[in-house]
Amino acid sequence: MYSQMNYSSIFRKTLLLLLVSVPVLFLDSCSSSSGGSKSKGKTASSKSKSKGRGEVASKGRSTSKGKNTRSKKDDIGMVNGEIGATARKGWKQSTPLGMVLIPSGSFMMGQADEDVTSSAVSFNKRVTVAQFFMDDTEITNNEYRQFTNALMADSIAVLGEEKIIGEYYPDTTVWSKDFSYHNGDPMTEYYFSSPAFDMYPVVGVSWRAAKYFCDWRTKALNDYRTTEGMYISPRFRLPSEAEWEWAARGGKASAKYPWGNPYVANGKGCLLANFKPHRGNYDADGYAYTGPANAFNPNDYGLYNMAGNVAEWCEDAYADNSVAITWDLNTLNSDKDEPKKVIRGGSWKDVAFFLETGTRTYEYEDKKRSYIGFRCAMNHLGRSSGREFR
Repeated sequence: MYSQMNYSSIFRKTLLLLLVSVPVLFLDSCSSSSGGSKSKGKTASSKSKSKGRGEVASKGRSTSKGKNTRSKKDDIGMVNGEIGATARKGWKQSTPLGMVLIPSGSFMMGQADEDVTSSAVSFNKRVTVAQFFMDDTEITNNEYRQFTNALMADSIAVLGEEKIIGEYYPDTTVWSKDFSYHNGDPMTEYYFSSPAFDMYPVVGVSWRAAKYFCDWRTKALNDYRTTEGMYISPRFRLPSEAEWEWAARGGKASAKYPWGNPYVANGKGCLLANFKPHRGNYDADGYAYTGPANAFNPNDYGLYNMAGNVAEWCEDAYADNSVAITWDLNTLNSDKDEPKKVIRGGSWKDVAFFLETGTRTYEYEDKKRSYIGFRCAMNHLGRSSGREFR
């Protein structure tokens, strides 16, 4: 009887010991196999054996006989014959003025509703987009005027006045030329020059001019950062077609419009974008032509007028079969020999079909229109923790 109770007690103690020790062994095995810093992956015995041999600690500090030989600044490069570099201090990619950070994600790119034109150029395809920065509004007349003023002040000797005015200045005559039997004279005379339209989106700008604006904006920022002793920033550029559509959806994966489905007006009957809602009635949304770049409510990413107001240039060359010829990660059709470039979002003169997030169309890269503008994007370096989006 006594031995039976003794065996029972021993069994319970052994079982308790196993229950305690197995999780500890499991956790130890997980930590030893992790891919963290070199010092984290070493066991206690290996650490004790390596002492006194100039081991580089996880923060790049070199220890020899218990003394810290780290210099005043962080060690960059070799330390005691071993790799001891830490992350360079002072680098944090800040959000550029006027931009918002768009999270990475995967979505079904392409039409979100029936293809009423039966064009079959917007088939669905799952793609993944890395996170990036994007202007919260279209580039305005005031912003673009800073660009043209800078060219006239600094670049006449290089580019020549004729080239600057002919290629990079907005063509204000588009207000009359784009439409037959239309009185565009007031817009032609005042739209780009008057303070009344400072916050309205610039139009009459070609794809080539939009690209050059991005280059100028990049140089202006990095010239300043260089003089201040800061690391240079990634360049400004036009968004890819995939980035534009992902941003326009505002986190609503299959949204027909940037605000969701399925209507173009809210419950009070107020139209949600600047477009042509009725035949001949351009004023129903409050603006006969364009509206301010920050008019109407932004989508859930904080972007204004991703539908209507002005259509927007994208980086991509246009192809009817883009689904078949582009990859599914950071999709981009960069065919330099194709003069047709993608425009997205619809404009003040378009019907609701062109406002849909999945509708694709194009214009030639050297054309300037009264209904096409643009906004810039910028790469975000590295992967975010996600805290920016909470």
